[in-house]
Amino acid sequence: MRYRTLGNSGCSVSELCLGTMTFGAETDEAGSHAQLDRFVESGGTLVDTADVYSAGVSEEIIGRWYADRPAEVTDRVVLATKGRFATASEPNGVGTSTRHLRRALDASLTRLGVDHVDLYQAHAWDPHTPLEETLRTLDGFVRSGKIGYYGFSNFSGWQLTKAVHLARALGLAAPVTLQPQYSLIVREIEWEVVPAALDASMGLLPWSPLGGGWLTGKYQRDQRPTGTTRLGEDPGRGMEAWERRGTERTWAVVEAVQAVAEARGVSMAQVALSWVTDRPGVTSTILGARTVEQLEDNLGAADVRLTPEETARLDDASDLHATDYPYGSLGIDQRSRELAGG
Repeated sequence: MRYRTLGNSGCSVSELCLGTMTFGAETDEAGSHAQLDRFVESGGTLVDTADVYSAGVSEEIIGRWYADRPAEVTDRVVLATKGRFATASEPNGVGTSTRHLRRALDASLTRLGVDHVDLYQAHAWDPHTPLEETLRTLDGFVRSGKIGYYGFSNFSGWQLTKAVHLARALGLAAPVTLQPQYSLIVREIEWEVVPAALDASMGLLPWSPLGGGWLTGKYQRDQRPTGTTRLGEDPGRGMEAWERRGTERTWAVVEAVQAVAEARGVSMAQVALSWVTDRPGVTSTILGARTVEQLEDNLGAADVRLTPEETARLDDASDLHATDYPYGSLGIDQRSRELAGG
């Protein structure tokens, strides 16, 4: 396992992160604790959860793991959670207002059984709360010692840049990370979000790096999923839905990942995870496994480093083919400048 700093902080974290959205839903408590044990044994340190994962059960499961393990094990963990989405059926039970975030963080700390978390993230942009209010609240959490650092999830490029510059202008603690969806299938963040994060020296924590399972080889062209897979149980599942994601581009990406994996003698998941982990700005890639066996395979990505040729093959297969302006070659040429001499 390799380690990187948590964005622009001095805190080191493993380049692979254990995501816990499956805890309490697709993975029972015993299986969840087994995943946490194996992750830490492998050298993993960053564990990510959220107050809405299994309606708080994910945090409770992690809290009981903390209580059942010795300090020499749990002290290795850099713990992250998130707040923003609805946790109560009342007007202030959602959002990034001071009222909601204070209650959400306190509830998360209670479920986790800790007095602070290392990273607290606004789970998404809130169009109804003034950004200054949210930033002052997060800064207050840092100053009080309830959190070590803060970051965001699912922000667009302009939202991220606005938050960074407003925090600077107000003299507040700066955000250190952004958690976006990012994979060989979902590369649109490279147009604006990644440049904004790089400009702010923030680290990326990609979620769904396997495209909701599409990049593991479990789905086949012209064979509608069945059985105990996420799409087999729910083919219309959100962004990963069979009809939505099963495009020619997706199948071209899957075939490229398969070819690289077979040539390397590794799993498709390890290839896809390695590609994401080595993208510019990435701090730690979030793994979301149902079982210890799936996690074990994913952890193998720590030992896979793609060659320039393999990376180029995957880049070409997953290219979004942006139109000329503003993200295509002509638009890029307009913004580029070669220095004289050399």
